[in-house]
Amino acid sequence: MFDFGIPGYRAEWLSGRSAIAAAHGNRLARLTGRRLTRALLVWDIDEDEWFADCPVILDFEGEQVEIEHRKFDKLSITWNTIDPACSPDWPDFHLAWRDDVSDELSALIGQSCSAVELLRWRDRDLAEETIVSLGFGFPNGQVTIYNALDENGMEFTPPGDRYTRYRLGTSHPWVPKRSPVSLRTVRPAGRWCRQRRRQPLAASGVS
Repeated sequence: MFDFGIPGYRAEWLSGRSAIAAAHGNRLARLTGRRLTRALLVWDIDEDEWFADCPVILDFEGEQVEIEHRKFDKLSITWNTIDPACSPDWPDFHLAWRDDVSDELSALIGQSCSAVELLRWRDRDLAEETIVSLGFGFPNGQVTIYNALDENGMEFTPPGDRYTRYRLGTSHPWVPKRSPVSLRTVRPAGRWCRQRRRQPLAASGVS
């Protein structure tokens, strides 16, 4: 199994809200009330941009959730398996874990998580039940980690009407909510080969 060049990491792919909730819903819900103490992205040092094919790490007071999207509908959630002191090893890439490259993520550090949501894509022309993103709410901010077509994407405003939202850890966890359209989005470039067009840092929203 491909480990994304990360020692000890083994992605566990799931598809669909029901499967993800059954496997991880309770543990994700228990992040509510815990402070976000660290958030890490893999950085392409040569290109000076986010390497979005690798997992996003969110550390809630020692409970580290590792999030990775792949293909059209696959989501992996793992826990406490990655040591960020060890840089990913990909041929032809110079990569490192960074916790200081996104102002939006940095603004969430120190805040307590107020909600964790599974977000289901609502486009009825697609297999909507299978496309699931993760949303983390905070008193002064939000981060959604979504499938950007075979890699991770991030946005930092409340999920828009394209999602149906399911909050974890409530007495009625599967009651959908509606919210305003999200405008702030980070859409990373593809990484599978250097010939693919890369997105400039300033345009991506990650600074």
